[in-house]
Amino acid sequence: MSQGIISAFIEKHFRHFNAAALVDAAKGYQHHLDIGGKMMVTLAGAMSTAELGKSLAEMIRQGKVDIITCTGANLEEDIFNLVAHTHYKRIPNYRDLTPEQEQELLDHHYNRVTDTCIPEMEAMRRMEQQLIDVWNEAKKNGKRYFPHEFVYQIIRNKSLEKYYEIDPANSWLIAACERNLPIIVPGWEDSTTGNMFAGHCLEQEYEPTMVRNGIEYMMFLADWYLKNTEKIGVGFFQIGGGIAGDFPICVVPMIYQDMRRTDVKCWGYFCQISDSTTSYGSYSGAVPNEKITWGKLEVDTPKFIIESDATIVAPLIFAHILGW
Repeated sequence: MSQGIISAFIEKHFRHFNAAALVDAAKGYQHHLDIGGKMMVTLAGAMSTAELGKSLAEMIRQGKVDIITCTGANLEEDIFNLVAHTHYKRIPNYRDLTPEQEQELLDHHYNRVTDTCIPEMEAMRRMEQQLIDVWNEAKKNGKRYFPHEFVYQIIRNKSLEKYYEIDPANSWLIAACERNLPIIVPGWEDSTTGNMFAGHCLEQEYEPTMVRNGIEYMMFLADWYLKNTEKIGVGFFQIGGGIAGDFPICVVPMIYQDMRRTDVKCWGYFCQISDSTTSYGSYSGAVPNEKITWGKLEVDTPKFIIESDATIVAPLIFAHILGW
């Protein structure tokens, strides 16, 4: 594989500790693909608002990602950034804001994510109107779809295209849509667009069942996993913790323990980027070996944990894999 300036720098300088783990994880990721494995990437936190699409989209286009699990926030925030980027407000001194300054941001329809404020009107309400159109179409036709399928519909009907404010090549969702990549979105109702839909249901405009739910996502994932593990288990590249990681990794023990399918393979590779401290009761900070006792990983599964900021680490790993 060719090596660009970033990859060469990483190879030369990232020699020990978390830096070395980053290199090992990147090489392990590529090796898993080289031997015929497929890869899941999970997105927690605010990775879409952090513009991870600048590297993740190319990973998807080059076939280095086969399935994604993400929070509802990451699903929608990639589109928010796509259609309202120039209206975002960055606040480098966010640690110094007073409660009154936070209230002022809200009064001007800005919702803050660390140092970045998402504009409600240009981002959220633009997307809501397009979602209402596809929700209405589904209602009229008696159809049910997963949350990501509704988002794919508004990408494909080009209703938001006139609002694009970044290069679509930097949108990981557009790249995923082009490949029709499966996306698992557990807990979608815990998101801005999920809240919007719940509000419309409370106003009796839609039935909640119109959006396929988390149990159906788990069933879909189980079927997909079994079909895509003829050689080895699918790789698991986890960015952050929470439901985006906890939900999909359970599919293997569910198939084995609850369905009593002894032919299921454990995950074939595991890497987690997290700055969560390993502690009692912390799923996000649990070390990979704990997953062996749950039937998720095996003794010899390649395992990596990088204790650092995912907004720094993930783009570097992707750059290494892409040969940048």
